[in-house]
Amino acid sequence: MIEIVTVSGPELVTYADELAALLVDTVDGGSSVGFLAPLDRDSAAAWWRERAGAVDAGRLEVWIAREAERVAGTIGLVRAPLPNARHRAEVAKLMVRPSARGRGLGRSLLDAAERSAAGAGVTLLVLDTESGSPAERLYRSAGWTECGSIPDYAEDPAGILKPTTLYYKVIGSAPTSPDRPPNPSASSR
Repeated sequence: MIEIVTVSGPELVTYADELAALLVDTVDGGSSVGFLAPLDRDSAAAWWRERAGAVDAGRLEVWIAREAERVAGTIGLVRAPLPNARHRAEVAKLMVRPSARGRGLGRSLLDAAERSAAGAGVTLLVLDTESGSPAERLYRSAGWTECGSIPDYAEDPAGILKPTTLYYKVIGSAPTSPDRPPNPSASSR
């Protein structure tokens, strides 16, 4: 059975070594999540520990998927830092252990982030992913809308510049004001 839980800053530190193993496996598998190969486990664990302050400050939410007491996946939700952007957040670092792929875990993690965002009043989610990656199929099937790509956006784990594709998803109704009409395409959850 897989359990998806949100983690606090101290819990993130506790899980840092397991999350580091997941991150290293993801990078070694060729997925572009911001790191170059080879990524050593100590550096990966340090990166996760450094996120604890952002979690405690409410700027970042992190979920982990546990299967048999082992981390099988993770996802993050980064809050927009400026007052005029409180309605949006960015989905980041969706990763699933290779042995756990193909069973809907990525979709379950994405759903958890979307539900939490909607519950917090976030109405717009954004993300980017390497163009042509398997992740694009997941995002499209989950109702995300592609809005363009940027060439040579980031290096893949092998150090080769690759394009990224930007996606967004409206998850609720934005508050209306006299100078902003309601969004008829917004669906509430």
